[in-house]
Amino acid sequence: MQRKKYLAAIISLVIFLSHALSQSPEEINIADAAITTLEVAGFPDWLEIGFGSLWVSNADLFVVQRIDLKTNEIIAEISVPEPCAAMTIGYESLWVESCRTKEIFRIDPKTNEVIAKVKAPLATSESSLSAGEGGIWFVSDLSGILSRIDPVTNEVVAEIKILPASSAAMAGYGAIWVTNTFSSMPGTVQRIDPRSNSVVATITVGGWPRFLAVGEGGVWVLNQKEGSVSRIDPETNQVVATIEAGVSGVGGEISAGEGAIWVRGNDVLLGVIDPTTNEVIRRYGPSQGSGGVRAKEGAVWLAAHNVNRIWRLNPSP
Repeated sequence: MQRKKYLAAIISLVIFLSHALSQSPEEINIADAAITTLEVAGFPDWLEIGFGSLWVSNADLFVVQRIDLKTNEIIAEISVPEPCAAMTIGYESLWVESCRTKEIFRIDPKTNEVIAKVKAPLATSESSLSAGEGGIWFVSDLSGILSRIDPVTNEVVAEIKILPASSAAMAGYGAIWVTNTFSSMPGTVQRIDPRSNSVVATITVGGWPRFLAVGEGGVWVLNQKEGSVSRIDPETNQVVATIEAGVSGVGGEISAGEGAIWVRGNDVLLGVIDPTTNEVIRRYGPSQGSGGVRAKEGAVWLAAHNVNRIWRLNPSP
C-alpha cells in the first residue's frame, strides 16, 4: 500500500512538472528577434515614445536623446542634468525629472528646447512622472505626498496625502494610480480622484509594488518581491488576476500597449503577457540587467543600460 502511495505521488509530480513546463514559454533570443539593435554610449535607461520619436534618458551623458522612429538615428540631445525616473508625454511636451537639480524639465518637441523648469523633487529616482487627467503627477515625498502640476501654469497646484513609502504614479481611466511600495505587506495601490484630489480606494496587490502601467483593459502592477503582475479592474477597483511573471528583484519596468503587457526585469529581459488570457505568452533573453520598456506606435522598444543597447521588437512576431 505504501509503495502505491509513493508511486502515485511520483506520477502526480511528473504530471505537475510537465504541465508547468508546457505552460512556460520558451525564451527567445533578443539578438534573433530584434528588428533593430542600437549601441548607445552612456547610460540609456528610461524610454518614452511620441512625436515620431523614441526618447531616451541618459544619466551618464546628462542628456535626453531623441531617436527618429523611421531612421533609428539620434536626431537631438537635450541637456538635462542626470535625468532619472520614467518620463512622460502629454500636453504637447515631454516631461523629465533631473535628479541633479531636483526639477522637472518640460521639453518642446517642435524645437527640442526646454521651455519650463518646475522645482519639484521626486521621492525616489525609481519612480515615474505621468501626464493626464488634468495634470502632471508624481510622488514628491516618501512621507506620503502625491503632487500635481498644472500644465498651463507649470506650477505645483496640489499636494495630496497618500500612504508613506510610495513610489510611482500613473494616470488613466479617470484616476491617478499610485503604488504604495513599502507602506504595508503585501503592498497596495491607491486610486486618487483628480476632481477632488483625494484618495478614493486602497487596493491590496503583491509585495513591493513599484512600477505600473495603464491600458489594455486594466491597471497592471509589477510586484518586485514575488516578480508577479497584479491586474486591477478600474471599474471595480479589484484585483482580477495575479500573473506569475518571474521578474522579481529591484529595477525593471512595465508597459501596456500594442495588444500586450511588456514586463522588463533583471533576471528576465522581457516577459509578454496576453491581456485576454492573463498569461505569459513569450519571454526574451538572455538577462541583460535593468532598463526601460515602452510599447507604442507599432513597435516595442527596450533598453539595457548595463550593456549600452536598445532593441526594437515587432509586437507580433
